[in-house]
Amino acid sequence: MKNPIILCLFALLSFQISSAAVVKDSIFRFSFQKMQLESALRMDCDACGCSASGGSMGFSSMLNKNFVGVRYFNQSYSSRDGIFANSPWIAEDFNTTQIWGKIPVTNKIKVAALIPYHFHNRALTAGTEKISGLGDMTLMATYLVYQTQKDSTLLDHNLQIGGGLKMPTGKFSEANNRGTVNQSFQLGTGSWDYLLLAEYVVKKKKLGLNTMVNYNLKTENEKKYQFGNQLNYSSTLFYLFTAQNIQVVPQFGVAGEVYETNKQHGQKVHDTAGDVLFSKFGLEIGKDKFSLGLNGMLPLSQNLSNGNMEANSRWSVHLNYSL
Repeated sequence: MKNPIILCLFALLSFQISSAAVVKDSIFRFSFQKMQLESALRMDCDACGCSASGGSMGFSSMLNKNFVGVRYFNQSYSSRDGIFANSPWIAEDFNTTQIWGKIPVTNKIKVAALIPYHFHNRALTAGTEKISGLGDMTLMATYLVYQTQKDSTLLDHNLQIGGGLKMPTGKFSEANNRGTVNQSFQLGTGSWDYLLLAEYVVKKKKLGLNTMVNYNLKTENEKKYQFGNQLNYSSTLFYLFTAQNIQVVPQFGVAGEVYETNKQHGQKVHDTAGDVLFSKFGLEIGKDKFSLGLNGMLPLSQNLSNGNMEANSRWSVHLNYSL
């Protein structure tokens, strides 16, 4: 699956570059930068491969160009308590509180950091299991490849590419994976993982469309376990309302995730690959230097762990302070 995924990533990059024809940029008070690196970095403990970033909830604020803030997000899954076809279904909740921020280094380069704290639980037939602690910290950098100049009569284009590094600061426990379908019940992957990403935004006055793609390359950890590489993509439509110095940005779109098979001691772990397509909706409200955001995701179609696991919903809330 690796070659098609990598080709998909670079194909979208090529499309974004060719789409950004030389036109003028419109006057906008806020920079709409809904960067979805998934996993993540569509991806804080996503369905088939745990990592430790912002998940499909994204990595930037719609209203804050540069910011620091705090975010909470929840991911709900159902999976079989065991590896057999008649194993009972159980409920799993992945919860994360995250300190995040995005800081400019130059006019074209920005650095982002994510520091997550997890508290996950699942209702096994033998009783409730809980884990909590620091997750894997992530550092990312983006480069502004192209941005149109100011002219409100034309479409505005913005293209960014970048990469990042996820550090194994979260604990990985082999015991959490034994006899269970969901191999992502962890605080971290225990591995150094690498991120590639691209984001393209096109706007017409207050209406815009954000398209994102990112690819997560995961390595083997000290326990000889390797989560599968992950492709994340999304497209989000947004609109800016302004009234009495309050900015409101509703948004709606779709997001997809594709997971490759996990490996242990170099051997493939059965039923760990999969894919899922979500609907996305949210609202961000800003006043002065503060913004409050709410986001939700519901699955449209999915095939996770050969049907032995189901994504139910995701939602998040964040509070940011603009720098």
